[in-house]
This record gives sequence, structure tokens and C-alpha cells, in this order.
Amino acid sequence: MKKYLSFLIVLCSMLGTAGQVVAAENLMLDEIVVKGEKEAPNQESLSIKEVRESPAKDIGEALEQVEGMDIVRKGAIANDVVLRGFQRDNINVLVDGAKIFGACPNRMDPPAFHFDFAEVEQIRIIKGPYDIENPGSLGGAVEIQSKWPHKGFGSDLNLTYGSYNAVSGSVTASYGTDMLDGLLGYAYKRSDVPKSGNGKLITDIYPAISPNRYRLDTIDSKAYEINTGWAKFGFNPTSTSRSEISYSYQDAEHVLYPYLKMDADYDRTNLLNWTYRIGKISPLVKELKLQAYWDRVSHLMNDSLRQSSVVQFRGFSMQTDAKTQGVGAKMQCSLAAGPGSLTAGLDYYDRNWDALNQRASFTMTNPFTPVNMIPDVYVDNVGMFVTYDLPLAEQVNVKAGIRGDLTWVKADKVNTPALASGSTDFGEVSANIQLTYKPVKEVELFLGLGRGVRPPDPEELYIDVPAAAPAVTWRGNPGLKPTINHEADLGIKYATDRFYVNTSLFYSDLTDYVNFFQASPSLKSYQNIDATIWGAELGSQFSLPYDLFLKGTLSYTEGRNKDGDRPLSEIPPLRGMVAIRYDNGTFFVEAAENMAREQDRVDSGLNEQPTAGWATTDLKAGYHYKALSVYGGIYNVFDKQYYNNLSYLRDPFTSGVGVKVPENGRNLYITVAYTF
Repeated sequence: MKKYLSFLIVLCSMLGTAGQVVAAENLMLDEIVVKGEKEAPNQESLSIKEVRESPAKDIGEALEQVEGMDIVRKGAIANDVVLRGFQRDNINVLVDGAKIFGACPNRMDPPAFHFDFAEVEQIRIIKGPYDIENPGSLGGAVEIQSKWPHKGFGSDLNLTYGSYNAVSGSVTASYGTDMLDGLLGYAYKRSDVPKSGNGKLITDIYPAISPNRYRLDTIDSKAYEINTGWAKFGFNPTSTSRSEISYSYQDAEHVLYPYLKMDADYDRTNLLNWTYRIGKISPLVKELKLQAYWDRVSHLMNDSLRQSSVVQFRGFSMQTDAKTQGVGAKMQCSLAAGPGSLTAGLDYYDRNWDALNQRASFTMTNPFTPVNMIPDVYVDNVGMFVTYDLPLAEQVNVKAGIRGDLTWVKADKVNTPALASGSTDFGEVSANIQLTYKPVKEVELFLGLGRGVRPPDPEELYIDVPAAAPAVTWRGNPGLKPTINHEADLGIKYATDRFYVNTSLFYSDLTDYVNFFQASPSLKSYQNIDATIWGAELGSQFSLPYDLFLKGTLSYTEGRNKDGDRPLSEIPPLRGMVAIRYDNGTFFVEAAENMAREQDRVDSGLNEQPTAGWATTDLKAGYHYKALSVYGGIYNVFDKQYYNNLSYLRDPFTSGVGVKVPENGRNLYITVAYTF
């Protein structure tokens, strides 16, 4: 309790000081305007400008600066997004409205990894089950919006160099007229293996006797190398209509994942997306949107860089070749219905997922026998939704929506869980109601009640990685039910020309939550449990005299396994950040303190271990002159050795306590950007 109080007192006292200052000059960051006027209390956004100021290597790492957001770190890149304790398929990650999937059963390649920063204009976060327009947004949604061409010629050049020989460069060029426009882009990034605060490589975390340790000739190899290219073309047949098609290709090579027992040989992603929009069709029909998309990910991982591979004639002792493909379409129409606006839509997606695993230790008599780890599973989903947005008065607005989904899951190959089922059907209904009330111009209150549903994914249903005892078998459960989240949210936002404060509380009651568990001493699987997740967040930004700004965030999440009467696994601890910034529009300098409390609420049933609290200091500065921008900084100034609570390897990949992956030590970087 004392640790909680000291943490809160430090943060709140600093924020309180800012609230008592005398009237500041009428100067504020663009983020204050956006958050104060455009964002609902249950939403957040992150612009590419904010991303460029940081040394973040991917979208997941960039989102960590938003209150309520955390990551699972598996290596130097490809961080998995966590929102209020919800992760994996419990949250939706969309790219321009398209669902994109990872191929790796171990989530080496989470959805957000398949999109480069240079493609991004803005990232929008919806907290809670209030994204009714897309299937599966149980705990929230992350919507990545790509850049779009503007009129005339435009181009962006970015180059970043940092610690561990990290290089990131990109170029985009666009040209547009009233009728036609196009955009082309290319990005490249690579890095050596980072070091943690103790001076060791983050690959040097395994005991000398561990077969999972990196070989001496690979422990300091490059951490990743990624090439990405994309194109977007638009056609405006009228002033109220637009058709747009985009394509991107990403090739990630030699990506190291110390968190896991294997590394990625390659990860190749294709994404094709087409949209058509026409507005002002009639006094009744306000807008019609059509969308179709296709994406495919090919992923090959093995242990060829680990000590476990040295005695194998194939060059590896285990390997998984995984592929996934998604095809989707959506039709959406907005209507003027009485005093409000009604939006209705129909959507469909099909996902195929196939993963073939080979291991030298599968059996003594049949080593390297192919195993249908994910047995060529097809998921088909058809959904319909309706939302109604009704302004009751100038200060009051009500928005309500309902969604129905039918989901069919079928395994086309054979493994143990597939033999037990073969196919599974689900029917789900989601709904919510959101009330916003502005008693005065500066204050906005939010109350949300929502029901979110998502069916079990192919891994939870059908994964099969058999092993001979005492090794642990990892097996799906085809009898799983859909998870239902009944959630209540209360938010209060206060915004003026000088400062912005947004605080929210949430409570999720989860029925049939899909939980990883120990079924027997040699078997790990999935089960439905009843659980709760609740928490609170605070975000603030204050404009002070002399072009100074004070920012602060605070997030707390607590999860409970009600069936097991113990904490829910993989829940982030109390976290916060306080930063002071000088920004006159041309030059800025910022100092930030990041803090996390010890996480001792852990799931003993999965051998989850406590993680110590930590605090780190970051410094950054930037200069803008016409089209030129230069950013630089030092993150983790004092070279702190620390761990993110979510970044450790646990069963079914190990038979005992997991191995933790440390965060990076001192990290220097400089970015040069030119826009014209």
C-alpha cells in the first residue's frame, strides 16, 4: 500500500502544481486542441509527429506512451499491443479498416508489426467494446490510418540513426490533382542486438547449460532487417465521391526473438485494400462506403541460431512454416433518420491459417515428423451492425449500436483437437450505448455500457504441439465458447485553452474468458473461466507560462480469475509518466520520468513470477526550420536494468519458471526529416 501511495502522491502533486499556475500564454501544442475538441473521453490518438520524436522501432512500442497501453516485448522489434490488460485477439488491430492477421502461433508477428511508421498518418485507440462496426473488438480497437496524397507534389524524407547501429530510413512521394492522385513509399530498417542496463546483449539471457541459448557466433548478429514498399492511388469522379486502392509489401529477415525458442528466418506480408465512398447522395442517404481487402503473411521460424540446433544435420532441431490469408469486404451506409444519424453495415471476412511444425524430439523413432500445429483452419464471419447517433440537446448526445455475427470455423487437416471436432459454429451479439454530456463548454462527461463478444481463435481451438513427458504438450480445446465482455466506462474530460485533463474508470465482467491453464503436469491448454478486469487512467497536458508544457499519465489495471480465486495472468502493473517540455514552435526540449510499480499480482497456476518496479529518465529535443526537422534524444539516460512485466517466456515453451527479456539500456538516437 505504501508503494501505491508514494507513487500516486509524487504524480498527483506534480500535476496539481500545474493546475495552480497563473494564466499562461495562449500557446499550446496541437495535441491539446485535438484531444480537447475532437476525441471522446474513451478514445486516444497518436500522430506520426509524436512517433517520430521517439526512438520507437514499431507501432507497438510507440503506443506504449498512451495511457492504458502496454506491450509484450519478445526482442528488439515486433512488440505486441496490450490495451487495459486485453491482448491477442481480445483487441482488434485494423489498417485502414482492413483486418490483418499474424501467421506465427507464438505471435512473433503481431498485426501491428506488418505496417511501417512511414505509412502511418495517425493511430486511433478505442477503449472498451464500443467499436460496433468491426467484428471481435472485445476489449477495444487500434485503428491505424495510412497517409493519403494531397494536391500538388509532396515528399517526405526521414533518416534515423541510433544506438546498436539502428538505422531507419524512408521516402514517400505523392502527386495529386482534383481528380487523380497517387503516393509511393519505401522504408528500410535494421539494428544490431540491443544491450540492457547491465551491459549484456538482450540475447544473452539464458544459462550456460540451456539448449535455448544463442550460439557464440550468432549471439551478436543483427536483430532484424526489414524492407517495406507501398503505393496508393485515388480517383475522384465527382466532388463528393472517391475510389482508392493501395498495396503494401513488407519483407522482414533474420528477426531475433530471445523471448521464444525460435527466431524468424523471414516474415513476408502483402496487403491490398480498395475503398469507395460517395457522399450527399440524397437528403436521406448521407454517405455510402464500400471496401474490399486481401492480405497474406508467410512466416518461417526455427532454432538454427540456438545451441539446440548444433547437433542436427538439418541445421535446426525445430521449425515452423506458417501462412495466413485474409479476404474481407464491407458495405456501410449513413442515413439521415429523424433528428439523428443512422449507420448500417454488412461485412464479411475469411481467414485461412496453416502452420506445419517439425522437431527432432517429436518422438525417438520418428524425428522431424511433420505436425499440423495449426491444421489449415478456415474462419468465415458474416456480420451486420446498426448504430444511431442522436443529439438530445446541445449539450447531450446518445449513441447506441447493435451487432450480430455468425462465425464458422473448420479445420481442413488432421491433428488431435481437429479429430475431436472438425468444425465449430458460433453466433454472437454485441451492443453498446454511449452518453456524452457537456454541462459547460470545458467539461465533457462520458458514460458507456457495452457488450463485446469474440469467438475463440484457431489457435485456442485447434493448436497441437505434442510432446513426450516430462516435456509439456500444448493443445487447443475445440469445446471453447465465445468470450463475452460486459463493460461499464465512466470518463470526465476537462479542456481549456491552457490545459487538458482526461480521466476514466472501467469495469469488465468477463464470461467464458479464454484462459491459458495447466490441464495436467504435462499438458497446457485453454479453458473458459469467469473473470474481471477493472482499472483507471489519467492523461493530462498543461500549458504553462514561457512556452512550457507539463504532461502526465497514469494507468492501473487489475484482473481476477474468479473461478480460480487468484489474479488473472499477464496484467500490467501501475504505470505513470511525468514530462516537462519547452516548445516555442521552432525548438523544443523535453525531460520525462517513466515509472512502474512492482507487479506482485501474478498467476501462481502458470508459474508467473513477480516483476520489480522501476523508474527511467528520458531526454529529447528537436528543431524545426521550414521543411527541415531534426529530433534527437537519450532514452533510459541512467542505463537502468529493468523488465517489463509482460516480457518473459513461460509455459508451454518451458517446463519451469520463464526467462525474462530485459528492456533496452541507454539508447541514443537522432532523426532528420525533410518535407516538401
